[in-house]
Amino acid sequence: MTQVNTILGLLAQTSIHAGTGSNTGVIDLPIQREGHNGYPCIFGSSMKGALRTRAEAESSSESVKAVFGPDTKNASDHAGAIMVSDARLLLLPIRSLTSQFKWVTCPAVLQRFQRDAERFGMKLAFSAPEVANTDALVPQQTKEGALFLEEYRFDAKTENMDAIIAAVAKLMRDDAKAELEKQLVIVSNDMFTHLCQHATPVNAHIAIESETKTVKGGALWYEETLPPETLLYVGIAASNIRKPDPEKRKIALPNDESANWVLDAVVGLFKENPWLQIGGNETVGMGWCAVKALGGK
Repeated sequence: MTQVNTILGLLAQTSIHAGTGSNTGVIDLPIQREGHNGYPCIFGSSMKGALRTRAEAESSSESVKAVFGPDTKNASDHAGAIMVSDARLLLLPIRSLTSQFKWVTCPAVLQRFQRDAERFGMKLAFSAPEVANTDALVPQQTKEGALFLEEYRFDAKTENMDAIIAAVAKLMRDDAKAELEKQLVIVSNDMFTHLCQHATPVNAHIAIESETKTVKGGALWYEETLPPETLLYVGIAASNIRKPDPEKRKIALPNDESANWVLDAVVGLFKENPWLQIGGNETVGMGWCAVKALGGK
């Protein structure tokens, strides 16, 4: 079976709340996280739903069914032709006393990005450096000295990150390389895990009585979000469409390479309008990401 792949970069433009439902802990509405390391993520089911919603707004119903599969009432007819992975964290924006903010990552995250890219048929030629817990690596273009992330002080040490910056910038906007040269920071795996657990925004929400315009009793909850400028990536694998042969005639396929057609149908959604809304609270402007394909098939 033919399969073609790509990786989409998701650069948050607004706060994102891809939630797990209610919780009995301090945070009433936490975000989705990987169970073994606590890194924020967006599950593949949420990503596929967001992509399908976007496709339904711009494509024919027959094309949407061919790519994503039929609706739940007719799920037994045939499977979809697209595989969507979890959206994994690559850069987490952290406030800093020494600059606007820093894009923070760690060796384990960079190495996983390499392995994921290889799994989807792309090779990224860089080496993830080792970092001590008290150190923070910064690009050669910046200065050494003390670096403050949240309430923590690090010894900033310069490192040649040209290859890492070039690979990461392919998932971001065109001018991202120059920004990464100023703002990229690599910390140790343990420190990055700690920041992922304790440096994500938590916002308090209340409800207002319509008539009195006062706070409704008992209506207070806390919601966790991913901050703007967070960078995630999601793998997309496309196969030949699985619709029965009589149904295929309803779709104008350009040739027999339907896997390429499926992938182009997804990536093509973002050629003219490279934005995707993910997660909840769309009506208050949350969940918007800039989408850019890394490339490869």
